[in-house]
Amino acid sequence: MKVSTAAVALAFVLVLANFADQSHGALQEGFYKGKCNVDVEKIVSDIITPLVGQKPWITPALLRMQFHDCFVNGCDASILLDGSSSEKTAIPNQSVRGYDVIDLVKAAIEKSCPGLVSCADVVVMATRDAVAASKGGWYSVQTGRRDGVVSLAKNVNLPGPSISVENSAAIFNNKGISTEDMVYLLGGHTVGVTHCSVIKNRLYNFSNTGSTDPTMQPALAFFLKLKCPQTSTVDNTVDLDQGGSSLVMVGEPTSEIVDNSFYKQIVFRRGVLGIDQALALNQLTKDTVNKVAFSSNDYFLTKFHQAMVKLGAVEVLTGTQGEIRKSCQAINKS
Repeated sequence: MKVSTAAVALAFVLVLANFADQSHGALQEGFYKGKCNVDVEKIVSDIITPLVGQKPWITPALLRMQFHDCFVNGCDASILLDGSSSEKTAIPNQSVRGYDVIDLVKAAIEKSCPGLVSCADVVVMATRDAVAASKGGWYSVQTGRRDGVVSLAKNVNLPGPSISVENSAAIFNNKGISTEDMVYLLGGHTVGVTHCSVIKNRLYNFSNTGSTDPTMQPALAFFLKLKCPQTSTVDNTVDLDQGGSSLVMVGEPTSEIVDNSFYKQIVFRRGVLGIDQALALNQLTKDTVNKVAFSSNDYFLTKFHQAMVKLGAVEVLTGTQGEIRKSCQAINKS
């Protein structure tokens, strides 16, 4: 059967049109360039950088927010939606902070580029700038995400602080993130805190033994017990990165700096969370931990940045999917 030249040309045009459509719908660096008369990423940076200087807690808060958002229905800012049964209300998200920071950035962007920039992209850009402001280096992020319209607490199923390495790896792998990248992403625990209530079982009744987790360095256990008395009703906070914070110091205090100190700590059995310490002991992950711990800080930052970009691409909405919210707290009125 003969095919006309015109038919071939038409088919080729259709293929090109379809390819262009797919390219438009994909994440890309500089997605907003040429779409607005201002530099969107500069607006974000100009707000986040000085804020982190005043409030260092913003960096771990936004790192946690991005992770909690991306691991439930993908990176669609569904964690930001208000509602009596929204993701915000789920137990793992009740301690998430930084919503007001995202609202501040979104409001500033809306003044210059109304209806253009998604809340999902704001979370990713703000997190990147917070990392940079915490001496963690700047990295390029992809943009072009759209915002989700569904947010349900029942969909929140996040790995907890005592999860095994194997189970944690399975959850990350299911999201398209390798076990190696999981190790780099958990390096986000180089900043931030946990509460005594989260680690008391490791200190006083590990696996119902009535004693301390044997994988915890005794000097660290002693120090943490001072911070977290067994019968105390006050739920104190504890730095996740214990560099230079207790009686036996390994390195300088770096709990407000994004660096590879966290890995050095867990190599010396100074991990605060169960999952953190397990990374340094498990056959699946210990080689990666040792490589990061004993390489340059730049090596870690490069790996961390790459892993954060991969996290930001998990199950995203693009093209005409979802919407661009006017307010990050609510879906648009139809």
